[in-house]
Formats: sequence, structure tokens, C-alpha cells
Amino acid sequence: MDAAPGPQDARASQSGAREAAASGVPHRLHRQPGDGWVDCACGRRHWGLLGAAGLLLVRRDAARRPVAVVLQHRAPWSDQGGTWGLPGGARAPGESAQDAALREAHEEAGIDPAAVGVRGQSVLEHPDWSYTTVLADELTPQQPTATDAESLEVRWVPVDEVAGLPLLPAFADAWPTLRTRLEADAG
Repeated sequence: MDAAPGPQDARASQSGAREAAASGVPHRLHRQPGDGWVDCACGRRHWGLLGAAGLLLVRRDAARRPVAVVLQHRAPWSDQGGTWGLPGGARAPGESAQDAALREAHEEAGIDPAAVGVRGQSVLEHPDWSYTTVLADELTPQQPTATDAESLEVRWVPVDEVAGLPLLPAFADAWPTLRTRLEADAG
């Protein structure tokens, strides 16, 4: 999965850029070689020629219980826009899922990678694509903010309020398991 994209991948990425320009979608500020759509055998198109990753950053109380997570309110023009999900995006060639999630969280939410303690990963596998959720704790106080055009808002959301938001469907499906895992990691 970490192989460099071939000519077909480059054409798909260029085609995606032309589609975005023609539709009035703002130019992606941090264009990466792994950007582009994958037509997956599951019947959906997914962003990230080499897969994608996002950061689930958790704030814990004094007893180490999860109290809030950083979520991104996706811009209306983006895929499944208007929903809430994790700061994240396409993996670049040779980039680990953890590095991609930390890079994307920095680019989209201003999260300092040095202020994050990675605790684990959860991988959603599709036939031709994968999404890795990187679970991490806030080590020093972070104030996330929307730092590019991909977000309407980025903020700490209380854990008990996450399910009440209009979530990105895949994140909505994963949230109960992810929450259970965050709570189990409280020790």
C-alpha cells in the first residue's frame, strides 16, 4: 500500500483536480502526491490513492476518563460536506498512517504533533482502500481551529455529545467502538 503511485494514479489525481476546478471547489491548500479518488470494489469512491488517515485526539480528566475529542465540521463542497468527522486525509507515498494523521491534523486543525501521545490505531479495510483512525491523547493543551478551506469549524466536542452531531457516516458507524476503546484506555 505504500508503493508510489503509477501513471494511472497520476491521471486520476489530475482528473480530480480538473473536476474540482470546474465545479468551483476551492483549490486544496496542501496538495500531496497521494491525493486522488479510488473507485473501490465496494461501490464507493474514496479519497486517497494510498489510503487515508485521521486523528482522534482525546482530552482526558484527572481520572484519565475521556471528556472531549477534536472534530472537524466539513466544508459543504467537500465529499459528504456538512458532516462532522476527524481531521484527516490522503496518505502521501511512503508516509505511515500515523504520520499522515498527524500531518493532516496539523494542516487542518493546527494540532501540534509534539503535543499528541499516540495510543493506537483502528483500521477500516475496503477491497481497494483503507482508512486508519489514529487514537491519541492530548499531552499539552491544544486549541484546535479551522486552518484551511476544508473546514467550517474544528473544535473540542464533549464525548457525550458526539453521537448527536450529523456525523460522517463511516465515522458514525465507527464511533461506538472507538468510544469504547477510548474509555478502555483510561488506565
